[in-house]
Amino acid sequence: MQMIDLIRKKRDGGEHSPEELAWLVQGITGGRIPDYQVAAWCMAVYFQGMSPREVRSLTLQMAASGEQLDLSALPQPVIDKHSSGGVGDKTSLVLAPLITAAGVPVCKMSGRGLGHTGGTVDKLESIPGFRVELSREEFIRQARAIGIALTAQGEDLCPADKILYALRDTTATVESIPLIASSIMSKKLAGGAAGFVLDVKVGNGAFMKDLEEAKTLAQLMVAIGKGAGKKMVAVLTNMDQPLGRAAGNALEVREAIAFLRGETAPDLLEVTLALGAHMLKLAGAVAGLEEGRKKLHRLLFSGQGLEVFAEWVAAQGGDPRVIEKPELLPAAPVVRPVLAPGRGFVARMATDLLGRIAGDLGAGRKRKEDTIDPAVGLIFHKKPGDLVEPGELLAEVHARTEEEAAGAGQIVLQAIELAPEPPLSKPLIYGYIV
Repeated sequence: MQMIDLIRKKRDGGEHSPEELAWLVQGITGGRIPDYQVAAWCMAVYFQGMSPREVRSLTLQMAASGEQLDLSALPQPVIDKHSSGGVGDKTSLVLAPLITAAGVPVCKMSGRGLGHTGGTVDKLESIPGFRVELSREEFIRQARAIGIALTAQGEDLCPADKILYALRDTTATVESIPLIASSIMSKKLAGGAAGFVLDVKVGNGAFMKDLEEAKTLAQLMVAIGKGAGKKMVAVLTNMDQPLGRAAGNALEVREAIAFLRGETAPDLLEVTLALGAHMLKLAGAVAGLEEGRKKLHRLLFSGQGLEVFAEWVAAQGGDPRVIEKPELLPAAPVVRPVLAPGRGFVARMATDLLGRIAGDLGAGRKRKEDTIDPAVGLIFHKKPGDLVEPGELLAEVHARTEEEAAGAGQIVLQAIELAPEPPLSKPLIYGYIV
């Protein structure tokens, strides 16, 4: 085969055979295909798309391009949760211990964040001593012992995806739905879980801004998973506002601990119960979604989820005292209030802008090699629909310097729009795809 033939075929709207896609992935991983030809192929896919059969073949080949985890040693099937990403998304921190408390093992390979704030790995790393890089043997042994383990994705996981994503990121082809779906699902399939609940976020703070596009992506990922013999559900959730109250790594861990104590932000609680109920149902731990919600609610407010979280932290070398003393978490030297300039209802939050503010403060990465500051970020005291009076606290900026805090505070004011009338409420859960 010649790469130019594959580029020409896709440019002209043709469909690749499984053999062609296997050759492509092997050539990318082996360094036999030049970057400029892979980039040209990505652009052809961006304009011409791919059939479901092509996407499934590409995904399976990418999943097989590196390390694949075998979870068969665990006593029960593992159901994983994946989020397409948003601002303040700390659902994995609270869901993992609750699912474990419900008797379903959680074995999660997570990535570091690239964008507004850190990924789940970065958030957990803000806990003093917490080890996020476990060997495969440690990972399985811990999961068998306490029912919960998380490790950072190794370099050997889906090497073809790493190469493709880097090229997509520099050639304006990140938005290709077939390439998004294959990127996400190849890593999930390589992780070895028996099923997946996909949290596909929609709105101004999400990667997918449009509900119909998000549905298309969700349907494609569900089809890929089912084609690989996995149990699948996608949940379409609202990201027109930050999830919960905090955006920033240690700040989100602090909120997660408070949540597991029963101090729950309503939106975070609703999304957590919705995702968790589907996870329990796929695992066969409950017969229906309502039973799953009630079970998780009981485990949350009885404190059993918090007990599992403490055991998890201790097992991975973290300081379990943070449960009782959250002040042991990293704290920013400068905390400044953002006060309402007038009276009105919070009509809209520019969530993507708020995420960028947190990232610029140091909570996220613009490049893979950037270092995250675990202490910085934002706390939101008002959300859409809330009435505020002049001088009332809208948000807090947690920053490294007074200058950074002042600059961020000005932009936060631009990102939170006040209006004389309350906005029309939007659902937190737009729907499910099974």
